[in-house]
Amino acid sequence: MVQVAVAQFAPGEGKDENLAAIGKLAGEAAGRGAKVVVFPEFAMFTAPKMDRRFLDSAEPLDGPFVTGLGDLARRHGVHLVAGVNERLDDPERISNTLVALGPGGVVAEYRKIHLYDAFGYEESSLVRHGAIGEPETFTVDGVTFGMQTCYDVRFPEVTRRIVDAGADVVAVPAEWVPGPLKEDHWRTLVRARAIENTIYVAAADQCAPTGAGNSMIVDPMGVVTASLGEGTGIASGEVSPERVGAVRQKNPALALRRFTVTPAG
Repeated sequence: MVQVAVAQFAPGEGKDENLAAIGKLAGEAAGRGAKVVVFPEFAMFTAPKMDRRFLDSAEPLDGPFVTGLGDLARRHGVHLVAGVNERLDDPERISNTLVALGPGGVVAEYRKIHLYDAFGYEESSLVRHGAIGEPETFTVDGVTFGMQTCYDVRFPEVTRRIVDAGADVVAVPAEWVPGPLKEDHWRTLVRARAIENTIYVAAADQCAPTGAGNSMIVDPMGVVTASLGEGTGIASGEVSPERVGAVRQKNPALALRRFTVTPAG
């Protein structure tokens, strides 16, 4: 059993200020016993509009921001998952990357596969699609975690591949942009990914003005065990492989399925 926290805040254009906010929330979560803390997408840098500011903000994963995240993980004895703007060899593109860090450094990486080209937004104008590969996972006290990002949650096959890689919990950092029925979509989709895969989902969203909030932890039966509203804060709850196993005895949907997932290209 592991205590997990979702941390919700509104990242801005100041990377040092964002790192300080992450440190404060990580310390609060660790003080409540959390061993894994999930932060939002673009936790390193967010601007109201996606433009060249995102390119200028980007850093390699051995740059100062991720190094700072590693320092926080060591200081608080936790694993952190957060979204960063990763510099690429292409000066006109960045990667929307999730990085998981433990006290010993980086333990897993994920680059967003499904870019948010919807609801009038065009993320692909500045962001490169992540390559499709085997999902990376990391384990804390016997619980295995995987990662996906925001818009990915609208594609059930993303989560299914992570579950097939052995994850008990899927971390979903997000910048879920507010809009018509968007908050309802968020709650429905996060719970659906937990229910259909009989896993935990720990979804951490940005809060206003750039995100819709409503960060939550959902258990394998779709029960929201911890959640936040629209403001900055953390919510925490326990996750356990035993609960996953018990739910799968009642609902062996994964064992009964007749289809697998293959990349579309």
